[in-house]
Amino acid sequence: MKSNIIKSIRITLVLTVILCVIYPVAISLAGKLSKGQGNGETIVVNGKVVGYANIGQSFTQPKYFWGRPSAVGYNAAGSAGSNKGPSNPDYLKDVSNRIDTLLKYHPYLKRADIPAEMVTASGSGLDPDISPAAAKIQIQRVAKVRGLDVEAVTALVNQHTEAPLAGLFGPAKVNVLKLNVALDELTKK
Repeated sequence: MKSNIIKSIRITLVLTVILCVIYPVAISLAGKLSKGQGNGETIVVNGKVVGYANIGQSFTQPKYFWGRPSAVGYNAAGSAGSNKGPSNPDYLKDVSNRIDTLLKYHPYLKRADIPAEMVTASGSGLDPDISPAAAKIQIQRVAKVRGLDVEAVTALVNQHTEAPLAGLFGPAKVNVLKLNVALDELTKK
């Protein structure tokens, strides 16, 4: 019995050192070597931080590209999904309202043309990216509201489309904040 207690205490001490000292220090060092030195990748315009590249933001004005809906109002402190199942009446009502809003601002679209990500919230509620398809359905609206050529806005979307990591991992994506910042810069010219 005494030998089992001593082994248990040793294992506890070793795991405490590994999990409470070595692991946090390693993660902190990895963060310090990343973009933003572990503080996140900020987007700065005219010396002012306008947001973080890896946290979604709410864009609702027609002159901007819209991101994926958030079940938590883009509150990074409360990252979570809605926890509503696909047959939940409240969830279905939310999705239906989002579809109606998209069709109102994009009368050239059919329901079948709307990517699912534009009407369903992500698991974190903080997705900063949309698919190229979700960006492309919005080009006509953004170009019209801003008085730009569709080709110029399409070129901007193409410039901000990121390929999968190493061409293999993950889908192609468009960071909504970076695209909208570039859109504002294009409009200033």
